[in-house]
Amino acid sequence: MSNKIELLAPAGNLEKLKMAFAYGADAVYGGTSTFSLRIRSGKEFDIDSFREGIEYAHSIDKKVFVTINGFPFNSQLKSYQNHIAKMRDLNPDALIISSPGVLKMAREIAPNIPLHLSTQANVMNYMDAQVYYDMGVERIITAREISLKDCEAIKRAIPQLELEVFVHGSMCFAYSGRCLVSALQMGRVPNRGSCANDCRFPYDVYAHNPETNTTFKLEEESEVGTYIMNAKDMNLASHIDEIIKSGVIDSLKIEGRTKSQYYLTTVTKAYRQAIDDSYSGVFDESKYQKELHTTQNRGFSDAYLLSRPYQKDDTQSLGFTIQDGTHQVAGIVSEDGLSWRCKDKSCLNDKVEIILPVGVEIDEIDNEYGVITKDDNRYFLKFKKIISKTNKEFECIHSGDLNDIILPIKLPSYTVLRRGIEEAKDKKGI
Repeated sequence: MSNKIELLAPAGNLEKLKMAFAYGADAVYGGTSTFSLRIRSGKEFDIDSFREGIEYAHSIDKKVFVTINGFPFNSQLKSYQNHIAKMRDLNPDALIISSPGVLKMAREIAPNIPLHLSTQANVMNYMDAQVYYDMGVERIITAREISLKDCEAIKRAIPQLELEVFVHGSMCFAYSGRCLVSALQMGRVPNRGSCANDCRFPYDVYAHNPETNTTFKLEEESEVGTYIMNAKDMNLASHIDEIIKSGVIDSLKIEGRTKSQYYLTTVTKAYRQAIDDSYSGVFDESKYQKELHTTQNRGFSDAYLLSRPYQKDDTQSLGFTIQDGTHQVAGIVSEDGLSWRCKDKSCLNDKVEIILPVGVEIDEIDNEYGVITKDDNRYFLKFKKIISKTNKEFECIHSGDLNDIILPIKLPSYTVLRRGIEEAKDKKGI
């Protein structure tokens, strides 16, 4: 592969878009409407903020891919036409589409915008890939169930076609989102962008005998639980070196437009380091896994890229729906770097770790507001004064407080402050 592999991160809103780039993403993906398969994040962008995001990305030589990957009803076709025209005028770097009909529509309305095929199209082989390539698709986001060997076969058959694979994030219990449980139980259609994640719920299991009209509740084995459809999260950080050396993957994708700022920054930075270390010949999977395990997760699995689904027996989390990571975000630094906002209760004399954007170093300092020290290549901040820009002073400040708290020195935009999860729980009395 002549070019360095791309790191593609989720952008749920304008702030997350900027954070993704600060923490190492080469490109982001996001959308502005219900035509995207993440309705909530689609509502967090409006046309003006999305335009601003694209312009910002281009100003720093980064890319934005627009998600228009829903499946339209007949009544929505005109709306899709209007939406594609609006997106075209923003000059994004690609449109991500699932439906063959919408692909055809986009080629007519936005002929100069590259087309990427969504994972929702479930491409698993070079025959299907060829069909979409012939329709004008420049990149295919492969099905999550694909293997690296199948990606190699597609690349051999169609060398010019770019391939993008998911490397981290939530996994669907169904075949790349082909699930109707949410529609059945909640009236929320997964392939319309409104999945209620019913697979994450615990279920009681019963056996019914129609001859006697008798129903028995099946008791679950102790500590196994009843999360019978709950897939573990994908985590391929340990295999990034292998994926890059295969030479057939063009982009590595992180899932999670609706996830937290802490998830976005931590996961993006970990994969940025993994990619850079691979090219530098100093790949160390333990370093990246340590950071990824600081985030909330459903347990991790390396999914199916290196193994077939039937060969795996560790992809389900049966005993819980989500578990805490090893750390909790305490605060996020503002875009101007002069203040921070609280995300977890913090008090005078608390000490939090400083997680910096990619490629940044800061000075140690001790002044009236706080002390910044460096220990084993990690930075820490101790609060000596918690005072807002409006001169309001606090003994402790709580999550959700919108006061901007003055920092002892200017820090890079969107620097993250965090503490260990056990300390965070102690502060909450958990």
